[in-house]
Amino acid sequence: MRLTEHTDYALRTLIYLGVRGDGLTPVGEVADAFGLSKNHLLKVAAHLAAAGYVQTVRGNGGGLRLAQPAEAINIGAVVRITETDMNLVPCFCDGGGCRIETACLLRATLNSALRAFLAELDRTTLADLVKPRARLKHLLGLAKTGVG
Repeated sequence: MRLTEHTDYALRTLIYLGVRGDGLTPVGEVADAFGLSKNHLLKVAAHLAAAGYVQTVRGNGGGLRLAQPAEAINIGAVVRITETDMNLVPCFCDGGGCRIETACLLRATLNSALRAFLAELDRTTLADLVKPRARLKHLLGLAKTGVG
């Protein structure tokens, strides 16, 4: 399974906000911390806001903050809303039209693997991902600012 950049950036954004703590975080700060495009991250932030994971405040002094406690943000749910296509192979789509479809066990095996992948993510919250808070703060350049 390979996740899209959109999902990767969404997860990184949530981790950053979870480590940073209360208060508003400018999108540019998150983008700079990870070396990402601010414009792309704005789209990710809008998607996370529409899904209810972050709050956005526009204007001077605006930014992002978590809309829910980190313990309430399930990583499996985030991946499901940020990934637009969870079909591992074309035959997962209706009318895939594979010649061996009626006798193939690969589709069932891959479906099982996908369910196991998502089940593992479902056992993880954002709070779990930000447990090494001090180390993450250091790596993200937040330790020297005294933020969070």
